[in-house]
Amino acid sequence: MRIIQLILLLFMVGCIGCKRQLYLPLSKSAISKKTGEQFYIEALRMQWKQRDSFAVKEILAGNVPTFLLKLIPINVSVIDSATGKVNRATYYVMPDYLSVGNNNNWARIPLTPIAAQLIADSLKCFLPTRKMVNDIYENAVVKLTPMPMYIHRDSTITMWQHHLMIEGQRQQQKGLIAGIKKDVVISDLITRSSKTNRVAIYGWHMLSGQPIQPLYTGHVNWYVDYSHGIRLVARKIKVNGKWMDYTKVMEHPILKKLLTDESVGDVIRY
Repeated sequence: MRIIQLILLLFMVGCIGCKRQLYLPLSKSAISKKTGEQFYIEALRMQWKQRDSFAVKEILAGNVPTFLLKLIPINVSVIDSATGKVNRATYYVMPDYLSVGNNNNWARIPLTPIAAQLIADSLKCFLPTRKMVNDIYENAVVKLTPMPMYIHRDSTITMWQHHLMIEGQRQQQKGLIAGIKKDVVISDLITRSSKTNRVAIYGWHMLSGQPIQPLYTGHVNWYVDYSHGIRLVARKIKVNGKWMDYTKVMEHPILKKLLTDESVGDVIRY
C-alpha cells in the first residue's frame, strides 16, 4: 500500500510541473504526399500567384512536416511603469518557418502576407510583431549565420536553392531555429505608410543579435522573395496565468507591450 501511495504521490508531483503543449491543428495524415522537392519542381512552371495558391492548398491539406506541428513556448515579461507590476505571458510559435513536405523531404516556402494570413486564420494563428521576432531569436537554440543571395531574388528556383543552403548549414541541428529568414510581420507601419497594400518585413538576425533587415514596408503586398519566411504564432496566449486571444492583448494599453514595441499596436492582421 505504501508503495502504491508513493507512486501516486510522485505522479501527482510530476503533473504539477507539467507544461501545456500546443500543436498546430493540422491533420498528420496529409491527403497530398508531395515532398518539398516535388513541390518546387512543380512550382518552377508557375507565376507567383499560382505558386502562392499551390502552397496554401498543400499546407491546409496537412502536407507539412510533422515536426512543425509542435509549438514552442516563448516566455516574456514587462513591468507596468505606473504600478511596478510585472506582467508575464507565454505564447507559442512554430519551431521553423512554414514548409511543405514530410520530415524526410521538406522545404521552406516563402509566401505573400495574403496567403500567410489565410493560413494563419485557418490554423487559429497570427503573424508575429517586430518585438516577437526579437524575442524568438533570443530563445532560439539553433542560430545560423544569414546567407544572402543576390540574383533572381524572387524566383522559385532561388527559393529552393536557399532552403538547400540553410539545410546544409543546419547540419541536422534540431529545435527552435532563427537567423535564417526575414519574418513577415504585423506592424503599425502597414496602415501608416504613404503607399497602400504593403508587406512589413523584419529580422534575419546576425550572430551578433543585430537584424540585417530593419522594419520595412517598401514592398507591395504581393511581393515575396527567397529571404521571406512565415512563422505562425498560436492565437491563444497565457497572460498572468489566464488565456487570452492575442487581439485582446494587443488592445490592452499595458499588456500589448508583451507583444509589441511599437507605439500603437493596432494592426493585428493583413
